Amino acid sequence: MKKKVYIISFIIFIIDLLSKILVLGIDKTPITIINNFFYINKIFNTGAAFSLFTGNNFILIIIAIAVLIYIDRKVIDDIKSKISVISISMLIGGIIGNLFDRIVYGKVIDFLSFKFGTYSFPVFNLADTFICIGIFLLIVDFLRGDLNGNKSR
Repeated sequence: MKKKVYIISFIIFIIDLLSKILVLGIDKTPITIINNFFYINKIFNTGAAFSLFTGNNFILIIIAIAVLIYIDRKVIDDIKSKISVISISMLIGGIIGNLFDRIVYGKVIDFLSFKFGTYSFPVFNLADTFICIGIFLLIVDFLRGDLNGNKSR
């Protein structure tokens, strides 16, 4: 199971990395994809989600490494479902994607920008998306297991 998780995680990391390489090649942003809704807007974020902990790159690197070690040592061996394989893989791939940016560039490359009327959602990247979907799937898998009376986790 561990091997499968790491293969999927690597694929997710590569997808994130390629998306960021493409965005780095763009000279001018924002680029309108869907007017008044979706834009490619390259920004560099030294913080975490929603720019929390801005300027604390070293601490965020340590936290990411600690989470990856925890997942490797405490979580992967307990995976019991296909949805858990996908969710943990998405978490690992996303965390490594943003960790790579922090180590190589000293900041994270964000580029997905959405507007809803006058509200602009904080700009994010594919790694962030994979992390959020991974967490959501873990919650669903946990609740599904509890609803089915499977509390062996």
